[in-house]
Amino acid sequence: MITTTALEEFIGRHRAIFVLTGAGCSTGSGIPDYRDEAGAWKRSQPMTFQAFTGSEAARQRYWARSMIGWPRMAATRPNGAHAALARLESAGRCAVLLTQNVDGLHQRAGSRRVVDLHGRLDLVRCLGCGRTLPREAMQEAMIVLNPGWGDLQAAEAPDGDAELETADFARFSVPPCPACGAVLKPDVVFFGENVPKDRVTAAYDALGRADAVLVVGSSLMVWSGFRFVQAAVAAGKPIAAVNRGRTRADDLLTLKVVADCAESLSFLL
Repeated sequence: MITTTALEEFIGRHRAIFVLTGAGCSTGSGIPDYRDEAGAWKRSQPMTFQAFTGSEAARQRYWARSMIGWPRMAATRPNGAHAALARLESAGRCAVLLTQNVDGLHQRAGSRRVVDLHGRLDLVRCLGCGRTLPREAMQEAMIVLNPGWGDLQAAEAPDGDAELETADFARFSVPPCPACGAVLKPDVVFFGENVPKDRVTAAYDALGRADAVLVVGSSLMVWSGFRFVQAAVAAGKPIAAVNRGRTRADDLLTLKVVADCAESLSFLL
């Protein structure tokens, strides 16, 4: 098995590293992930953009579950993996940190050169006028409109979701945009939705300036992240990955460490 010593040597050889992180970077903070070590789904697939925008019932179900799950999500704190990557940036060794996560934990750990590829869960965006508002404001509005729902108990799920299956979601009232009355959506990229072009462009620009790629806690099963590894291979850039299980890019990697993200990166601290 490849040890973290090899990872330390890999990072030591490179001065401008393109870092790509996934759910495995945040599981140490208590946030569940979607996939098992083989890269397969271990729970129902998340909400799609088409379902959310096309069905009031889907929006009621999403926001009711989110109302239960959000307090736990908001209370999470960065773990050692986030802290180590923030230290890598402060040492001037990180070209960019591109994260597939929507939890904002990299920024809370001190990273500043971050591209939130899939958006941020702590913001809500209106699909009508484009206005954004804090997720906490949405939470307060839902609590007012739905007395008693905040007392329900449910198992935690990824990205602030909750396993709430027995409730009558048809009774749940979803607040409209306070400015125009249109539909509010978490400011994250759902499955079936395109990543905004400016984020993709910023990531490719940073990849062009990097001399190596480090993948932390991602199976790379989603194309939005995997394409950057493919681009790195085409450009002849070496790629290291830290992940507990299989990745889609296993046959493309220069180095792979199968271990916990925080433990593997602890030498940076």
